[in-house]
Amino acid sequence: MSLPIFPAATPDPGVTRRILAENPDLMVVSFRFETGAKGKLHSHPHVQSTFVASGRFEFFRDGVTYHLKPGDSLVIPGGVEHGCCCLESGELIDNFTPRRDDFLAAAAT
Repeated sequence: MSLPIFPAATPDPGVTRRILAENPDLMVVSFRFETGAKGKLHSHPHVQSTFVASGRFEFFRDGVTYHLKPGDSLVIPGGVEHGCCCLESGELIDNFTPRRDDFLAAAAT
């Protein structure tokens, strides 16, 4: 059985998003950032965890700033405004529950 391959998307300049795995209850997504790229402030109803696989990031969550390095992680409750700035190019592995159907819709176009 082969797993579906999802095309990469560019949600923000210098950011590449790729869905790694998904089902209705959970989605795993890789975000690759170039130095200086930003994940704009936003919120969504999904609970999100982010794990820094590589690089360095400044994260903003509900008005608080966090400096994250490889091996660090952060949980973002649903409905909380958050975003990030990449200080050193790298990759984030994010998990969303439930699945981000908007990401699937974007991958289908």
